[in-house]
Amino acid sequence: MKLSAYLSPSRHGIYYFRWPLPVAEGQARRTVRLSLRTKCPDRAGDLARYLASCGRLVRDDETLTRLRQNEIRQKVTDYFKAQLDQYLDWLDKRGLSKNALADAREEMLDHDCLVDLQSVHPQYLPIARFKRRMEVSDASWDASLPQIAVELRKGRRDMLRDVLSAAESLEGYSFTEPAQTAPKPPQARSASLSATIADFKAEHGPQWSQEMRNKADAYLALLVEHFGPDRPMDQISRQDAADMKKLVQALPANRKTKPETRDLSLQDAIAVPGLPKMGVKTVNSYIDMFRRFWDWAERHGRAPHKLFVGMKVAKAKQAAEKRKAYSKEQFSSLYAELTENRSGLVKKDDHRWGTLLAMFTGARLREVAQLVPSDVQKEGGIWYIDINADGEKKSLKSPAAKRRVPVHSELIRLGFLEWVEGCAKQSRLFISFTHNTKEGYGRNLGRWFGTFLTKIGMKEDGLVFHSLRHTAITRMRQASIELSLVQEIVGHERDTVTDGYFGEGYTLAQKKDAIEKITAR
Repeated sequence: MKLSAYLSPSRHGIYYFRWPLPVAEGQARRTVRLSLRTKCPDRAGDLARYLASCGRLVRDDETLTRLRQNEIRQKVTDYFKAQLDQYLDWLDKRGLSKNALADAREEMLDHDCLVDLQSVHPQYLPIARFKRRMEVSDASWDASLPQIAVELRKGRRDMLRDVLSAAESLEGYSFTEPAQTAPKPPQARSASLSATIADFKAEHGPQWSQEMRNKADAYLALLVEHFGPDRPMDQISRQDAADMKKLVQALPANRKTKPETRDLSLQDAIAVPGLPKMGVKTVNSYIDMFRRFWDWAERHGRAPHKLFVGMKVAKAKQAAEKRKAYSKEQFSSLYAELTENRSGLVKKDDHRWGTLLAMFTGARLREVAQLVPSDVQKEGGIWYIDINADGEKKSLKSPAAKRRVPVHSELIRLGFLEWVEGCAKQSRLFISFTHNTKEGYGRNLGRWFGTFLTKIGMKEDGLVFHSLRHTAITRMRQASIELSLVQEIVGHERDTVTDGYFGEGYTLAQKKDAIEKITAR
């Protein structure tokens, strides 16, 4: 009789059942061993088959491999406590550069957005290291999604917040001892709201993009309009914050630009009937800016407590991502329409080359639309596009967006360099695009592209101009291009703060090889 593979007899003839346990990546294989308390092979075989069937049910049932919420939080806490100790030790020995601190602030803001979206995107997340150190198996990780990814992101965000707080504490000195017998008496007058906002923007403004500075100006101006510029910070309570949230939710969309509301006070604008209110995403942007402001104010002694924490409006979960990549067939069809103009819809070179550039570089809409002829340069035999904020009304989303992207060989074959040469005397490469405060030079191209998609029958939910960027990233990753190289090409922030310590990054030749993986056929 052939014995089950899970059976083994002891030297005394007693049969034992062995079953393999799930293991995390890099761990040694482990088994559980149970005595069946019988020397009869038939009896042992029956018991082994029964136990093996139970084992398979457990192994295949995701609800049994899923980690509980308290287990996830404990593992995340333990992991990032160790990480924080390492960062603080580094900070104590060497300090952190201004660039590293700016990168940490940008990453922390990105984490806030991704947490709100409940995103499981791996950007910034040390997934492999976390699974290995905290002994989380692949099965347990997959079964615990999306919660475990969201909690890991929260842990990373809050660890960075502690690192930044520690770094800020080293910016000055205190030579006074705290009072031991009695609490410090309150100051005669608290800092005013307008003065605190001015200090907050003065500190953060240089690290923000122009778009972020515009948002901060508009959002924080609403606080001043509602509370008054001279309102002491210590006289704004949690109830005031709750009332402010209700006011933001009641505001009409585009209040400052609509003729019906632009000259009205807050309450009068809210009272105008029939106007659409601001969307949940915009409301949450306001709340998040308020939260960041009070967090800074509390840490710098300008406010007695933090406000607007956990006050964002809940959003309905979407069935799918808002934006998605084009399929290979759709991408090829787009390429054919742009290069052959089968439909006759591509009437301007600016529209044609602007879209083709986005397709073969992964650049953002605004980055493409604001290029000037001198941004197309050559070094070491490689033509590249210098994406920068050097020039009137040019701006970038973040410091990482400043980069050099090689010109794809397909663009060169189509005559892009000759077209650029013909534009050499123009102030901008795409001279027909006009500037808009909110969207830079990208509005014209973005609107034309949306109409273009509709007329060629390709318009569907999730497919927009920005999907060209998603597509470029997807094609490079599908070609096994290293994630950090893709991030450098498209101007994404790198995964960790320490990535900023590795010098100048990838060469043009390395980026050229990677970008050639984007094909239209």
